[in-house]
Amino acid sequence: MNAPSLTIGIEEEYQIIDPATGELKSYITQILEEGKVQLHEQIKAELHQSMVEVGTEICKTPAEARAELVKLRKGITELAGRHGLVIAAAGTHPFSSWETQEITPFERYLGVKNDMADLAQQLLIFGTHVHIWIEDKEFMIDAMNVARYFAPHVRALSSSSPFWIGRNTGLKSYRSIIFRHFPRSGIPRRFGSWAEYGGMVDTMVATKCIPDGSKIWYDVRPNHRYPTLEFRICDVCTRVDEAVCIAAIFQAIIAKLWKLRRDNLTFRVYPTELIEENKWRAVRYGLDGKMIDLGKHTEVPVRDLIHELIDWFLRDVIDELGTRKEIEYAYKLLETGSSADRQLRAYRESGGNIRAVVDRLVAETRDGVM
Repeated sequence: MNAPSLTIGIEEEYQIIDPATGELKSYITQILEEGKVQLHEQIKAELHQSMVEVGTEICKTPAEARAELVKLRKGITELAGRHGLVIAAAGTHPFSSWETQEITPFERYLGVKNDMADLAQQLLIFGTHVHIWIEDKEFMIDAMNVARYFAPHVRALSSSSPFWIGRNTGLKSYRSIIFRHFPRSGIPRRFGSWAEYGGMVDTMVATKCIPDGSKIWYDVRPNHRYPTLEFRICDVCTRVDEAVCIAAIFQAIIAKLWKLRRDNLTFRVYPTELIEENKWRAVRYGLDGKMIDLGKHTEVPVRDLIHELIDWFLRDVIDELGTRKEIEYAYKLLETGSSADRQLRAYRESGGNIRAVVDRLVAETRDGVM
């Protein structure tokens, strides 16, 4: 049984914005080919024309991933700028409406619109997806079963969608609410083996529920194309250092779980319903709430649980991986707040001017990049 390579891939979905109005701009088809000249296959269209997706190359370390993200954010920002547009990274746009957005006229996305109807039109949300390479499929399933428990903790760190169509929703991640409308989403149940997971996917394909595993939209899933465990629970991170931080945390979680397995140890697998409760608390309150410590059967402040995750559970592997700098950026988020907290602060400080939130997002998306 060989150790996983633990290499990293990150996908990010950005908003294309008209700086004159602050509104989303349906424009990806006009810039996609030009973007491919510079970024090749690392730039992609997405469901809505006002969205652009990028993906890093396979990276050995979070530091490499950071260099990739800086390159991609810089390239997309310059590309948009040549067309009089700007880019922002947030899980939802503060005020643009899903009803006025154009679907990208590619076969894949027209198919999603046909299958999902208005649910697809409403899916005006933006995420950060982190891939961790795990070559052993049985360990991948075991890791998914356990890593589900930690997903809400990282979900709280990445919160960046407190607004929806001009409203302060009272939630730190409204993106999660919108995505939950899709089938085959949310925290996955526990699977006993790779064969059990693969059998479920095969049955869905054979009965024409889905064309392939890409339509399994769990918060954590085995990727259908690559030997990776894909963490999909997070809002897109506004600052590049936030994205690198959460990628490093996910990498360290898998490294720790492998170390336990190697030493013939394990971590308790908790019921899906209780993990979903913690996810809801992360969605509603972000870093300011409490979650259930499922081992102790008690409520604990989220900030304390994140400290425990880093300072106790991951402590040994962080130094082995050499990722302390990237992971301890989480402490800054615990002190200054997530993107959602900063957006709400900008909203209050501007006297309720939601356009000021967009301007703040555009500026923060450039932090460390331009």
